[in-house]
Amino acid sequence: MPTSASASAPAPPSASPATARHHSDLLPRLSSPDAQVQVKALRDLKNRIIGNRTKKLSFIKLGLVPAVANILASAADSAADRDSNLLIQSAAVVGSFACGFDAGVRAVLDAGVFPSLVRLLSHPDEKVTLPDPVASASLLSVLTEDVVDSGARSLRMIYQSKLAPKYDFFERKNMEFLLSLLNSENENVTGLGASIIMHSCETVLEQKALCEAGVLKKLISLLEGSLNQRDASLESLATIVKNNVEAVSAFVGSESGRALSSVVALTKDRYPRTRLLATMCLIVIRNTSPCYLQDIGIKTKLVHLLLELHDDPGQVGDEASFALSSLIAEKEDMQKIAFEANAIDKLYNYLKKAALNPKRVEGILLAMADLCSKLESCRSKFFSLKALNLVIDALNHDSSSVRVAACICLKRDFMDEVIIIPLVHLLHDPCTSVQVAGLRAIGNIVVDFSKRRTIFIQCGGAKQLVQLSKSVDSDLRLNALGALRNLVFLADYAHKESIFGELTASLLASLVCDSEPSVQEQALGLLRNLVDGCMDSVEFVFAEEGVLLDAIGRQLQSAFNAEIGIQGMYVLCNVTSGNDFHKEAVMHLLVPQVDNGTQSFLIKFLQSSDSQLRAAVVWTIINLTFPSIPGAFGRLEKLRKAGIVSQLKNMVNDPCLEVKLRVRTALGQFMTFGDGST
Repeated sequence: MPTSASASAPAPPSASPATARHHSDLLPRLSSPDAQVQVKALRDLKNRIIGNRTKKLSFIKLGLVPAVANILASAADSAADRDSNLLIQSAAVVGSFACGFDAGVRAVLDAGVFPSLVRLLSHPDEKVTLPDPVASASLLSVLTEDVVDSGARSLRMIYQSKLAPKYDFFERKNMEFLLSLLNSENENVTGLGASIIMHSCETVLEQKALCEAGVLKKLISLLEGSLNQRDASLESLATIVKNNVEAVSAFVGSESGRALSSVVALTKDRYPRTRLLATMCLIVIRNTSPCYLQDIGIKTKLVHLLLELHDDPGQVGDEASFALSSLIAEKEDMQKIAFEANAIDKLYNYLKKAALNPKRVEGILLAMADLCSKLESCRSKFFSLKALNLVIDALNHDSSSVRVAACICLKRDFMDEVIIIPLVHLLHDPCTSVQVAGLRAIGNIVVDFSKRRTIFIQCGGAKQLVQLSKSVDSDLRLNALGALRNLVFLADYAHKESIFGELTASLLASLVCDSEPSVQEQALGLLRNLVDGCMDSVEFVFAEEGVLLDAIGRQLQSAFNAEIGIQGMYVLCNVTSGNDFHKEAVMHLLVPQVDNGTQSFLIKFLQSSDSQLRAAVVWTIINLTFPSIPGAFGRLEKLRKAGIVSQLKNMVNDPCLEVKLRVRTALGQFMTFGDGST
């Protein structure tokens, strides 16, 4: 059996008294000993909840789901010939509760319906007996098919949700069960098998297990089946081959290439959904193994097809933009083809339409973002259409997913003062994912803020970034620090002083020592940018009795992450560009315990396999021992006693050119003090 995807939720609160009175007739009728009364109650309940989430939730609170689950379980165990209708109707009600509603899925799973529904898939209906053998056989076939169909439909509704149980494909009985579903002549049963694959297959090993068990071969054969079977096959195939080069190779080579040709042919199918699924399958194949589908004709066809599918008013049109985004993301050649197909104009015209489905707006914005990610021609067209105004409007959309997509779109070099205030407002958004997206957008655009820095700070942007850096959510802390890091990059001292005043040395020190390594790295990167520049900037490190310098020393002493070491060493490198006091403070961190024989962490860093870390250390040593600066000889002596100079001599032929050049610069400086010093 599959494992549950999530723990059971606590019991839902009770329904309001008015709601309970209005629907008070249903629970007694569902508990009636009369099967006909139960059937009628089930039909009544199904009609009330279809397409109505509010009523679904009300009935869940009234406790009707366990009552329906009891009917289903009892009917499945019963020997009475009247129970097929109970099975069909109770399964249909379960499916209605689960359809498109996670709270309903959770309720039916908590009520224990899953095993009962699975049993229906092999329901023989052996207890049905009729006097006429011919009529009996005919009705038996119909009833059996209807029972199986109702069970499969309900399970498919459950498998539309992420809460559905996952199947372990490494257990033989689960694989046999899956194959039995795919071999069924019932389209809903076949579709259920496809849904299980899409929900449960997540790793390369699971993909491999499915291929080796013959699932790939079976799915290929379903490409020649009915409409529903073709669609189910296309979705499952995309899941099995995604990011798996071997699976793609097996599929493309299957039946001497006829399998791939079949999918290509389905892009011309009369049904829009089939065309979309075939296109998405080809996109997965191309993204996984770029060596396939390289013909300019097929690439152009995919772009034009997806743009055409935007005209579909339903789900196909909603999903077309996401497929287009997947096709062109990070691919300059595909973005050029899309641009030549007037994709920006077409997406802009779709976006202008009123009352669009939020999912469609989200997809169009993401596709716009990818289109404008590399080509200046695309960005110029975007601005000439004044599409930025629509993106800014989307920052205030009711859907959090749309607001996130708008932020992603704004990351693509869209420098305009009008976006500053709306983005700052998003930092107060009640949805964490929107805040994170807003922070990432700000982090990208503030790198080259220049005049806009003042506006950003004056409208409270910097202050809110500091507040979010204190969040208990590590993603918020990480991205707030990333935005601050970019905000102070190459900023003048006045701006740095203002931002550091909001941060304070003690807060930044706590972030340098954060529990999350990624946050530590960003905090050190922020500090690196803060102290870069004039002498006054270096003083930030010594604020509040040097609490920052102490934090840096602790982190470097225990650093297991090369990136933390790199950022920390470059902070110290910038500090060593200051005066003699600054250099001596750094020396105290680098070689604090030479006399007791403890090895400096600099030795470990210089022996690191990371060339950037080695380079950061050598640059720091160069700054500490520049011959014309007072105290350089004394610092060189301490480095020599710590074994640093000896280690540098072993690096004169470092495999990294930058490190090799910097090492020779350092050794050249040492020579000015005489051979005895080395």
